[in-house]
Amino acid sequence: MLPEEITSLKNLKVLHLQHNELTGIPEGFERLSGLEDLDLSNNRLATVPAGFALLSSLLRLNLSSNQLKSLPAEISRMQRLKHLDCDSNLLETVPPDVGSMESLELLYLRRNKLRVLPEFPSSRQLKELHLGENQIETLGAEHLQQLQAILVLDLRGNKLRSVPEEMALLQSLERLDLSNNDISSLPCSLGNLHLKFLALEGNPLRTIRREIIAKGTQEVLKYLRSKIKDDGTSQNDSVPETAMTLPSESRVNIHAIVTLKLLDYSDKQATLIPDDVFDAAKSNTIISVNFSKNQLCEIPKRIIELKEMVSDVNLSFNKLSFISQEFCLLQKLTFLDLRNNFLNSLPEEMSSLTKLQTINLSFNRFKVLPAVLYHIPTLEAVLISNNQVGSVDPQKVKLMENLSTLDLQNNDLLQVPPELGNCVQLRTLLLDGNPFRVPRAAILMKGTAAVLEYLRDRIPA
Repeated sequence: MLPEEITSLKNLKVLHLQHNELTGIPEGFERLSGLEDLDLSNNRLATVPAGFALLSSLLRLNLSSNQLKSLPAEISRMQRLKHLDCDSNLLETVPPDVGSMESLELLYLRRNKLRVLPEFPSSRQLKELHLGENQIETLGAEHLQQLQAILVLDLRGNKLRSVPEEMALLQSLERLDLSNNDISSLPCSLGNLHLKFLALEGNPLRTIRREIIAKGTQEVLKYLRSKIKDDGTSQNDSVPETAMTLPSESRVNIHAIVTLKLLDYSDKQATLIPDDVFDAAKSNTIISVNFSKNQLCEIPKRIIELKEMVSDVNLSFNKLSFISQEFCLLQKLTFLDLRNNFLNSLPEEMSSLTKLQTINLSFNRFKVLPAVLYHIPTLEAVLISNNQVGSVDPQKVKLMENLSTLDLQNNDLLQVPPELGNCVQLRTLLLDGNPFRVPRAAILMKGTAAVLEYLRDRIPA
């Protein structure tokens, strides 16, 4: 137990009590009215006192990895709370009142026993909702329609059988994780979202071929959009494209530049990007660049003109054999797609991409995981399937605290280092298609958590 004297520290702002053996909270704890950051994770708490609601200054509350079966409804009175982490507990329900917390921005409820989602009628600031590894079976319009600010929605490892059409209303959504559910089809309207990352592996999808899914998020969205056109369901809603013809006979989509902030010169089989394309982007804000499906042997130098704003670059399906140092000046980059090129290394200067979250290096010529990736702490997803990677350094992977997805499928791994099992931050570890003998396929099929546990058990004592 905590000493009761702690409750007299009226000016205390930060209190971290994680990794103790706490089973309860002392009376009078609510007198810590100045507290802004409270971490009670990795203890043995079975209840949260209703008096917690009086911690009115609290901005961040971490209750993860305890034994909580419920949360008090009074928690909703914390009207300044921005970050609530209840991962890895025994929660079967969440009080409806949580949906009325107006300041809440990040809500973590992973690895609980939730069967239904709460509704969020007042949480207009909610940017990230993490619900992975629960037992949620249905997702309705009522769960989604208020989430207008949502950027990240994690629903991996549940029991969802369908995705409602209303998902397409979440126009701010950037990352959607639906992996390891029971979803057999997706609404075509999903293609109208501006997703940077869509995870679908581990679902019995029948309406999208595996090779399309393997090509990544943008190809899946493009496929879904094409189905909308085929069905004729959104003909009346489409905005007429404005295009101008350039001397090179290329067409620059001005509508995409102005409304989507997208500079698109893809699928032209071009060896160079015409200057007129970059000229058309001048005086406009460009967030995304798509130069995929061309014959580029090097990255266009003029892309540096966009370094102050661009966050999403797609250079997949080209003939790139190197990445220029100048490209690493795009320091606002969060998503980089380099699939299907001729790359076998990355420059050390890429460590300056301090906001990079997702990098796709699949279908290249890498023989090791590029060392510079270990030095980009913001990375959340590294996709490097279908290369010739023969080794990975588990100690360095463990230091990548934000890394949740590592795709090493179809490489040349002769063995999987047992120490990789200590990389507990990984939520998706894909190893199929490598020549190692252990773990066996039966273990791999059980999913990431089972693989990590198996590897940990093999670490020499």
